[in-house]
Amino acid sequence: MSIRSLKIGASVVWLLASLMSVPVSAQEHDAYTLVDETTAQVMDVVVDAKAYADADPERYYSQIQGLLDPLIDYRGFARKVMGPYASSDRYRSLDEAGRQQLVDQLDQFTAVMRGSLVRTYSKGLLAFGGSRIELEPPEDDAASSSRLSLRQLIYADRRDPYVVMYQMGKEKSGEWKLNNVIIESVNLGEVYRDQFLASAREQDGDLDAVIANWTTVVVDVDE
Repeated sequence: MSIRSLKIGASVVWLLASLMSVPVSAQEHDAYTLVDETTAQVMDVVVDAKAYADADPERYYSQIQGLLDPLIDYRGFARKVMGPYASSDRYRSLDEAGRQQLVDQLDQFTAVMRGSLVRTYSKGLLAFGGSRIELEPPEDDAASSSRLSLRQLIYADRRDPYVVMYQMGKEKSGEWKLNNVIIESVNLGEVYRDQFLASAREQDGDLDAVIANWTTVVVDVDE
């Protein structure tokens, strides 16, 4: 991954909230239908929000968050981003006090990441109201799988569409959860993990400092 891909940008990642907004309340539907229908619902919110977002941003953030929260396993995602610092091996190596501290740090980081992602993506989405979005049907043998990658094309501010792959996993409960998003070959889970590990090195392993200073990187994959 090039350094360019880590720049704070203003394009593709703005799409993530719509791509990550697949509610599980209609879990009897397949993942494809959930993504297809809910993307349209999210973009309707974006279009409507242009009339009030500047005057009442909290209302807008709340609407987007309401769509994101049922789907995303923020805690699981935060744990993966923390990498070896939140691994099962590290947890088992700690004493009781250390384990409780790690649990508290994971809780704190989950809340920080949730708030940062929602606000960052909500702001960016306002630029994409009216964009044409196409979701490609999955392979025929995907219906019986508990994991599914869906390919979506977003026609926005350039000739070629942005290609977004987002990976869904089916829980034992039957609910679909978003596990990761890949934009133009940029794996966001890996980007955030690298960011966390680099920050941890800078802070000499002080996770409280890493979490307190966390700012979600917005990835720019434009040429």
